[in-house]
Amino acid sequence: MEQNKKMEVFSNLTKQVTIASVEEKVLPGSLVFEALNQFPGYYHETPTKPTPIYIYLVLDKQYPLEEVLRATQNIEKEYDWNFDSGKGYMLIGSQLLNVIRLRHLSEIDLVVKIQEAYENQGIHFLMNKKLRGKLEAEVKIVKFLDLLKLEEGIYIEEKDENFGYIEIPKYLKPAAFIKVTMDVKYNWDGHEFDAASGSFFKDGKLVEFVRIFSNKIDADYLIKIRNLFMEKIW
Repeated sequence: MEQNKKMEVFSNLTKQVTIASVEEKVLPGSLVFEALNQFPGYYHETPTKPTPIYIYLVLDKQYPLEEVLRATQNIEKEYDWNFDSGKGYMLIGSQLLNVIRLRHLSEIDLVVKIQEAYENQGIHFLMNKKLRGKLEAEVKIVKFLDLLKLEEGIYIEEKDENFGYIEIPKYLKPAAFIKVTMDVKYNWDGHEFDAASGSFFKDGKLVEFVRIFSNKIDADYLIKIRNLFMEKIW
């Protein structure tokens, strides 16, 4: 088997996130959220370590994926900004919002600049709508992933090795995924992790996966977690 083989896949990821609206350093009147617990199952961050910035820009309407991808690529060519984006959907109660998720931001000051760049590309944002306080949201992000294959059915992100992906044999509905994940955590004695459900297209087929976030990821770590998931799924 060829290890560390690079592959690009089109993926979607679903998870529950606590968010709060951002009032400063954004386009005036635009609705922007910051994740307060992007990785709720992972508590190992130390007080001296900065919290990763995950920002959700709420769009004024549903844009075709290719329009958002085209705009993002044009922005990346024009500006030397270090960020990662994904198109997605956010469900707050019964309210469905179209969003662009930003991550790997070096500073919060980049948000308004990125918004202005998207506006120049014809991607516009929802204005003059207020949602205040801490809110619980279900978020689904669709994007391309650059993965390195460590073992059969086990991958890490090429650009961020804190993110691992393990294939599972079937789709788990949200309630079932939460139950299986909790069963795995109760029987896990390794370094803590956060898990989210998703799928990607590989070799013309839809493959279900669990995204694992931890700063202790390697092939052995992911193999052990996958074995537990396989055990608890059945």
